[in-house]
Amino acid sequence: MASYTADQLREGTPIEALTGGTTYTFTLTNPTNVGTAYFTVDSVSNYSGSYAGQPTNAVGTYTSFGGGIIGQGDSLVVESDYKSSVIIGNSGTAQYSFTPTSNIAVGSSLLRATGDVALTIS
Repeated sequence: MASYTADQLREGTPIEALTGGTTYTFTLTNPTNVGTAYFTVDSVSNYSGSYAGQPTNAVGTYTSFGGGIIGQGDSLVVESDYKSSVIIGNSGTAQYSFTPTSNIAVGSSLLRATGDVALTIS
């Protein structure tokens, strides 16, 4: 699987292909430990800026929240059919697992983060 730098995530970088029904671990590292950061997986919008007709890449199961993910219960991940986000505390490393319901095509979502957050998907 792939790793993404803080520079890539600040700009927004295309997602790799993910297979529906397979569980992936998203490990987020905040090396500067300077406050809260945000990580979002966002489906690419269509020509008019909406999600009409776009794949529902955020539909799936979110589990195994650990490290610095902030929230409780259902508020650990904020999601719609097209977008998911987590808040990362200043603990250094956070992780969660995501099992997409359907295949996610290369480049059909963008990975974004604030601060100096880096990501590894395994």
